[in-house]
Amino acid sequence: MTTPKEILHQYGIKPNKRLGQCFLIDTNVIDRIVQMADISKDDIVVEIGAGIGVLTESIASKAKKVLAVEIDRNLVEVLKEKLGGVDNVEVHSGDILKINFNAVSETHNSKIKIIGNVPYNISSPLIFRLLSCRSVISDFILMLQKEIVQRLVSVPNNKIYGVPSVILQMFASVEKILDVPSTCFYPQPKVESAVVRGVFRDKPVIHLQDEIFFTGLVKAAFAQRRKMLINNLKKSKLLESMSAADLQDALILIGIDGQRRGETLSVEEFGHLSNVLCNQ
Repeated sequence: MTTPKEILHQYGIKPNKRLGQCFLIDTNVIDRIVQMADISKDDIVVEIGAGIGVLTESIASKAKKVLAVEIDRNLVEVLKEKLGGVDNVEVHSGDILKINFNAVSETHNSKIKIIGNVPYNISSPLIFRLLSCRSVISDFILMLQKEIVQRLVSVPNNKIYGVPSVILQMFASVEKILDVPSTCFYPQPKVESAVVRGVFRDKPVIHLQDEIFFTGLVKAAFAQRRKMLINNLKKSKLLESMSAADLQDALILIGIDGQRRGETLSVEEFGHLSNVLCNQ
């Protein structure tokens, strides 16, 4: 089997710094990602940043269909040449943030899996994009900057617990499944990476009266991390029509001390608070 390094040399591929390209060259890590993804012959997989197609080939050997998305047109040509004979792989040239996941799901009459080595500069937009399309996505396996993965899986009373932690965990069960040293990439990035697995829930942890309001409330609670919850909420445009007294009463109603900081509230507490406040 041709190694990732040999493929890079064969095609004279040089990493595109503008796109933040770092190629995963450790085949052991590639094998573990595919194993942990638990891919079946019924699965439709969208791969983010297919690169030189090493992970793509492994996914294709197990999945029903793979949509390999790559933004670098030079690599798209490499992918088409390497994978042209693989019947269940479709190479797509474009930006993953513009992919219509709903259309992919509808075309194949199936929920989809998302797998990929995500450029660090699109990590947050991608997570929120997946959240917005969660009705057609079953689960995801993403390699991200280790710090970002730690934030996504963080629990309350932790300085890295924040908006992404609360919102993602409301709608998905998430876990860090693998640390990936920088030595596993070419070129070596300056930061460490990790792999996170998420499974979207059929229903959120708490039934939400208004999901948009919930998201806005969480953002308001973390607007200034060092400030008390009630002070952050008082300044939020989301609650500008609500008096300080009514806000205090709402917090008392659900047993939340307004002097706590947002980072101490659990996902469930944020859900209950959102439901009470959105009806005020």
